[in-house]
Amino acid sequence: MSDIASFFGARRHPGVTPLPVEGRLASFDRATGWLNSPPLTTDGLRGKIVLVDFWTYTCINWLRTLGYVRAWHEKYRDSGLVVVGVHTPEFWFEHDEDNVRRAAEEMRVEYPIALDPDYGVWNDFGNRYWPAVYLADAEGRIRYHHFGEGDYDECERAIQMLLREAGVDGVGDDLVSPALAGLEVQADWADLQSPETYLGYEQGRGQASSVESLRLNQWALAGDWTVEAGAAVANAAGSTLAYRFHARDVNVVLRARDEGATVPFQVLVDGEPPGDAAGLDADGAGSGTVVEPRLYQLVREQGSIADRTFEIRFDAPGVEAYVFTFG
Repeated sequence: MSDIASFFGARRHPGVTPLPVEGRLASFDRATGWLNSPPLTTDGLRGKIVLVDFWTYTCINWLRTLGYVRAWHEKYRDSGLVVVGVHTPEFWFEHDEDNVRRAAEEMRVEYPIALDPDYGVWNDFGNRYWPAVYLADAEGRIRYHHFGEGDYDECERAIQMLLREAGVDGVGDDLVSPALAGLEVQADWADLQSPETYLGYEQGRGQASSVESLRLNQWALAGDWTVEAGAAVANAAGSTLAYRFHARDVNVVLRARDEGATVPFQVLVDGEPPGDAAGLDADGAGSGTVVEPRLYQLVREQGSIADRTFEIRFDAPGVEAYVFTFG
């Protein structure tokens, strides 16, 4: 998630003070395509409450908000809320419409999606974050925004307030409580001590000289690797990527370089198969396969959280590893 400030000012708490006018709903005209909907326009959305959600499908911060955004879409769409997901890619393979479509189907993103590979909509909103929510009233004025995770109750109360302002009857005060699973489960913030860590040389940091010398929040490569601008690339079977972490979850964005290729891998935690600490994309023996370019959840600890060493060994060359994230 970017740390560059937005032009929007500090938000207020709905239900405590009136929501301020922060600007106008920007245009979606520079979207290059749409999924789940014909193209939407600001004029066509007049009279609706519009929630604009900037996302990119490999972003763990966005994935942990999805359960709430989906629940708001399902709860309020018949009352006049329109959710628009603006997919602005971080990694080059997220520019591919087929990849976005597949991810949206797998993640049950069923509301309209504006495809924004050229950052046109992103720039028109002055946005700098994944995820970012902008909420517009029935007159097309931005009345609320939120960057990053959390504050779900606050955002939903803002939705309720704007629906009531628009004259919608029967808007209650109850809040959604989605059943979260998989990547949508909220981070274990109390025990999360490992940061997002990029592996390409442009943004990479924390690389150690060897797996044996790892300290907390350092990573290392063993075998034949090339560190490119955006990713570390395994050049031979048996190449290993390791990280010394302190968190419940370990996730890595992975891609097989050859189109259509699949690459088996083996995960170890402190030198052993993960067992019941295996994530969604590995079994208890630590086995898994890189199939499509996406975020892979490889560890979800079930017990106490401590400093541990994660290793992933690839059984074939050609895997690109982009970033570690934790939860």
